[in-house]
Amino acid sequence: MRSMSEQAMHGLPQNIIEASDIHKSFKELQVLKGVSLTVTRGEVVAIIGPSGSGKSTFLRCLNRLETITRGQIVIEGETLASTDAAGHCHYPSEKTCRQICARMGMVFQQFNLFPHRTVLGNLIEAPLTVNKMPRAAAIERARQLLAKVGLSDKADNYPSQLSGGQKQRVAIARALAMAPDIILFDEPTSALDPELTGEVLLTMRELAAEHLTMLVVTHEMSFAREVASRVIFMDQGEIVEQGPPEALFGAPQQPRTRAFLSNYLKALN
Repeated sequence: MRSMSEQAMHGLPQNIIEASDIHKSFKELQVLKGVSLTVTRGEVVAIIGPSGSGKSTFLRCLNRLETITRGQIVIEGETLASTDAAGHCHYPSEKTCRQICARMGMVFQQFNLFPHRTVLGNLIEAPLTVNKMPRAAAIERARQLLAKVGLSDKADNYPSQLSGGQKQRVAIARALAMAPDIILFDEPTSALDPELTGEVLLTMRELAAEHLTMLVVTHEMSFAREVASRVIFMDQGEIVEQGPPEALFGAPQQPRTRAFLSNYLKALN
């Protein structure tokens, strides 16, 4: 992972993600209805909203796990998806798509670890096969990252031997192993028991403190409020409202945002 100064030296664009007018439909179901979002280097952006509002679908569109129906996606100045005048969406070659998407790490709800590989094996797989990193260097990097997430003693364990919180921290380390410029988190604590959620959020807080660019779909309002530099509220496939957490949580402008936060507070009580 490049430091902020290294990124500046290499002249990388300040905007990591530029998504414009993103539409996504599954047959007759319109899930995203013109979502536009720019994420700048070093930002921690939290996306909140009710289930079914399109949050996870939007995240999956950004790294081509889902293809969009219409719109444009630019990652660090390179076009991943565009739409022509006739309304047809286009992607570059498979090789170019992989190169662009390699700049983004992804942490999933269900961890998505390889069950037949050890923790260390999970971390070195992509650096070896995708980045062609020498094995010794990949192992050294993996051990550094396991220490970073507090799991140095689990290198030889298999995923089945880990708690849910440990699996998710391994998944975060695996995403970091590819040295991405941004990590996308898709509800990283939703599959965890409450007592295991804290350890994952702590790791994410530490990454935010290191100015790693993060786009986080989450139901953890405390994380969004305390850690995010910007909060996006989505509902029914649209961005309804966005702003600094103190503004969005303290004085939401839109009735749909107010209703969502009110219901969230009621659920806590």
